[in-house]
Amino acid sequence: MGNSALKAHLETAQKTGVFQLTGKGLTEFPEDLQKLTSNLRTIDLSNNKMEILPPLIGKFSFLKSLALNNNRLTALPEELCKLKKLESLHLNGNHLRQLPAAFGQLSALKTLSLSGNQLRTVPTQLCALRQLDVVDLSKNQIQNVPDTVGELQAIELNLNQNQISQISVQISHCPRLKVLRLEENCLELSMLPQSILSDSQISLLAVEGNLFEIKKLRELEGYDKVCEILLLAKKCLVNALSRAFSEY
Repeated sequence: MGNSALKAHLETAQKTGVFQLTGKGLTEFPEDLQKLTSNLRTIDLSNNKMEILPPLIGKFSFLKSLALNNNRLTALPEELCKLKKLESLHLNGNHLRQLPAAFGQLSALKTLSLSGNQLRTVPTQLCALRQLDVVDLSKNQIQNVPDTVGELQAIELNLNQNQISQISVQISHCPRLKVLRLEENCLELSMLPQSILSDSQISLLAVEGNLFEIKKLRELEGYDKVCEILLLAKKCLVNALSRAFSEY
């Protein structure tokens, strides 16, 4: 990208508070952005080739939304955790294996998307985020959900398409968790805490594509207390539609 094009984007960002430069093959975070640390509310640098997010990201103290989807990030700087006004963080499709130790200091964070990374567990730092509503950890390499998950404040937790074979019973104690997505994992029915059905706030449980048949789940005590068991497999939808049309 030429300097004149970048300059034009910077001028627009200064007026709007939004800097969006996606799919331009950027290999580095634009240093000129630091001229706008007090202006920017939104930064979107998705679909580029950045391998490093520099420490200067911590200077954007008024930033509310940061999107860095589909880059090549392998780590995040501790300085990111200084963004006290950040509400939305999208990091899908990178190569992240862990979060900064101080990640729990992002006190305003409401939405966190980390789909398609290389996380091996549910980061414990998330439990310190009291405003967190939605967490997407799908398409990682998570193998188990630890006891600390019971402190998670999220309303929706997406763990689809991981390698989960064990879930702590503490997940039933999440005070606000309404939606739990566990599709396409490695769960045996015996490893799914029954308290999710009988003693939790969860009202939508998605478990299609694990190592058990859904009809076996229906036989468990507490199944009828779950408002919805979401089955998103295409064959289920097709079968339902076929029956509906045949009856019509």
